[in-house]
Parts: sequence; C-alpha cells; structure tokens
Amino acid sequence: MRRGEPCALVGIILFKIAKANFSAPFAPGSLEFEGHDPDLLAQFCVSEGWTGDLSSGIIKLGQWSTMLHGLSSSECGLLSLMHCYDPHDRARILDLFEQAATANSSFCYSTTTLGTGGHRQPVFCVGESVAADKQRAGSMVGVFLFPRFKLEPGSQLATRQ
Repeated sequence: MRRGEPCALVGIILFKIAKANFSAPFAPGSLEFEGHDPDLLAQFCVSEGWTGDLSSGIIKLGQWSTMLHGLSSSECGLLSLMHCYDPHDRARILDLFEQAATANSSFCYSTTTLGTGGHRQPVFCVGESVAADKQRAGSMVGVFLFPRFKLEPGSQLATRQ
C-alpha cells in the first residue's frame, strides 16, 4: 500500500474530539430513528458500553470488551488500555482521552487490538466526557464496537451469542 492511498490513512482519519454543549438539548424528535435495529448492529459488531471515573482513573469494561482487549480484569487504567492498541495509534488516543478529561467533550477513535498469535481485531470507540469541576468528579461513558469477521474454526473471538 502506498502512502497517501485512502486505506493507508485509515489509522489517522478517525481521531476526533468535539466540545460538547450539554446545556443545549437535542431538537425534539431528533433522536427518534425508525430504522434503529439492534439485531442488525449485532449481526455486524459486538458492542458494549464502558465507563471511566476521572477521580480514580479507573475504566470499567464489560465482559466482551475485557476479552477483546486481551485484558485479565474488567477494571483497568488508561495506560493498560493503551497497551492493547496498535503502537502507532497510542499517542493520539491518549491525547484524545487527555483532552476529554479537561473539558466536556464528545470523541471517537478507531484502532486495532493486538491479540495472541499476531491477530488484530478492529475496534471503534465513541464516547463523551463530563470534566471535573468544584461540584462533581469528572466521568466518561462510551461504547466499543468490535466488527465481526470470519475467524478460524474453534475461535471464540467475536462470536455471536
């Protein structure tokens, strides 16, 4: 793959952060979507929520996210999570989390987790943060999306329940 081709840029394209204005509500009806189909999402992805406590630095993952990140515990620190990711993406993702910790933000990123035997599992993350202030500790909440791909027979990675 040559530098500059669209596929070569995938790793650097989806690192986004936006300042969130939580005081401005969504327009009435804007969140209603008739085509929402959780089964369709489940057909193509394993999706699971996560939370982060900015006062303790603890990120809590669900069962699937823990397994697909290759972690032994569902609670981890940010650096433990970063070590699961492609080394070329770690600094940018860490920067996103640092920005999100300092201001109310919405953010997203994509990378791959590094599994055993060199297996790479794509992962997308979408989240939002509420920065700490005098009244409350900061927090983050988000969702991980792990696309499903055909794997070798017997593999339990990203299989549908």
